[in-house]
Amino acid sequence: MGDKSRNLLIRSLSGLVLLGIVLAAVFCNKYTFGALLLLIVIVGEHEFYRLARGKGLHPQSLVGIVAGIVMFGMCFILFARWGEGFDRGNTLALVTCGLYLIILVPLIFIGELFSRSDSPLGNIAATLTGVLYVAYPVSFLLFIPLMLGGGEWRPLVFLMYLFITWANDVFAYLVGMSIGRHRMCERISPKKSWEGFFGGVAGALGVGALGAYLTDGSYAVWIGAAAAASVAGVLGDLVESMFKRSSEVKDSGALMPGHGGVLDRFDALLVSSPIVFVYLAIVLL
Repeated sequence: MGDKSRNLLIRSLSGLVLLGIVLAAVFCNKYTFGALLLLIVIVGEHEFYRLARGKGLHPQSLVGIVAGIVMFGMCFILFARWGEGFDRGNTLALVTCGLYLIILVPLIFIGELFSRSDSPLGNIAATLTGVLYVAYPVSFLLFIPLMLGGGEWRPLVFLMYLFITWANDVFAYLVGMSIGRHRMCERISPKKSWEGFFGGVAGALGVGALGAYLTDGSYAVWIGAAAAASVAGVLGDLVESMFKRSSEVKDSGALMPGHGGVLDRFDALLVSSPIVFVYLAIVLL
């Protein structure tokens, strides 16, 4: 078996394992779904801080990861109690999370006083960026399926939204490899083409329409969400490529053989989820 065939086999098997984990977490219950997203937050931030250290920075990784967990935890409480009242325990947890996030910036500043680093501004920026780049958008993924699902947690809704992003990647790759001629952003990602970009958008819109059909949702809303997720997802892929190129690494991690790390697999969602959330808030609320 040649290297290309072996790599394709490894990538395919790894992809099937990843899909199985996602399906199990999403369809079991909302808590396993939350646990999956929390894992993405923790591992994703760890990978980002590793990239930052590759550029000679020294982010406060533990502070950033704890902040990401707290931010996600606050959003998960809101997600789990969506449409319901809050008891004293939930309210106390939200207040505690909020207070921690309020003092996050002073904590980072104070922590940098004892680091004896020559680049305090860069370290502080890297620490905050890890939270904003990973935990912030992943937290919005809790609410997008609720908004698309009419206010109810429906696993199929999230799965179809995830498939929109994956369809964009697959169709962009297939079309780009077949007829791609005009480079999109050669400085950051030499293989991306405008032909692949439009092929990916077309694939995402098709899956968006399928999502509306399977969930009895609004075709206009689903296709609009697919368009926003597709375009923003391409930018998310380019952003992560920019980070990796800056740190001179091929993958953000090695968690998934053939797929790289968590950031490599979910980079599109990190930029697209806040944009799709705002779109849905405008058209639905």
